Amino acid sequence: MKQLYPPILMLVALLSLFSSDIQAQDPRFSQYYASSWNLNPAMTGIFNGRWRATVNYRDQWNSFLSPVPFRTYAASFETRFNVGANDDYASVGIGAMHDEAGTARFQQNKVQVGGAFLKQLSGGRYSNEHYLSAGAQLGFGQNSIDWSKLWFTRQFDTNAERPDLGASSGENNANANSPLYLDFNAGLLWYVVFQNEGFFYAGGALSHINQPAISLIEDNQETLYSRWSGHMGGQFPLTENFAILPGALFMKQGPAMETDLGINFRYSNNDLNELALRAGVWGRLGNKLDNNVQMDAITVVGMLELNRWMLGLSYDITVSSLTVANNSRGAFEVSLTYFHPEYRRSRVTCPKF
Repeated sequence: MKQLYPPILMLVALLSLFSSDIQAQDPRFSQYYASSWNLNPAMTGIFNGRWRATVNYRDQWNSFLSPVPFRTYAASFETRFNVGANDDYASVGIGAMHDEAGTARFQQNKVQVGGAFLKQLSGGRYSNEHYLSAGAQLGFGQNSIDWSKLWFTRQFDTNAERPDLGASSGENNANANSPLYLDFNAGLLWYVVFQNEGFFYAGGALSHINQPAISLIEDNQETLYSRWSGHMGGQFPLTENFAILPGALFMKQGPAMETDLGINFRYSNNDLNELALRAGVWGRLGNKLDNNVQMDAITVVGMLELNRWMLGLSYDITVSSLTVANNSRGAFEVSLTYFHPEYRRSRVTCPKF
């Protein structure tokens, strides 16, 4: 038999590692704080301004899966408006995500609409302000795969020692697309804004509450695990120009668990046309299928805030056993957010994640 090339051996090893308990998991972003729509529905409308537009892009494992690495695209738009006599707000938004993985182009697509209500619990102009937000999202999703890019044991020609793609695969019940499924998410967020414009927040969300069916075969028994997530963080000024932004995120979806911990450092000129720079380091922990927890990656982040815009760039440095295959080259990520200002300038009432 002909020799298998190292990339094929590595791919076989990866598939064998997960095949015993494989189910679809949600795409994720290392800059989760710059993709609030995909983190917690209660963060809808949590910004200072009339509306916010965000785009995110992630390119993972290009070093050994090129030209078909894992890629994730996301975009969202939100607007908020004041309700009542107090500093209470309601917000609505829409978001979409596209994720593709591997040679067979396994794709996950979803579009959701959502809303949140932001209630001021206490505080005022000369005291710390406490808020509680509750939000929900409802939308549709669909998964797909290109079966023509795959071959099965029945198609292997032992005489020629190669796959015969013209032979029948025997997978007659395989569908190119899953049924269009309904998806429902909900979450809560509490935060406090200090007089020095520092802030602290804590929140949690439950995604895929209805555990939709996502099967690509006719028995339709495969469902999407619900995902629990909890997150907290803040901004704590050190001087007039410098602040630290620590954060933590915990997620669990079926047998998979992930924890992100890190800190960003922020410098701001505190001008009317604010220019701010952020730089930070984050670590990601995850579990193997045998439930052993290991350090998966270290993420280096740089962000630029220029008045209404915020641009983030990050790179995941692999530190797990996968370094044997990718030489520590993990994932590149970019985020871009635009904040449209209010009609008139007002005091900060929301964190700037």
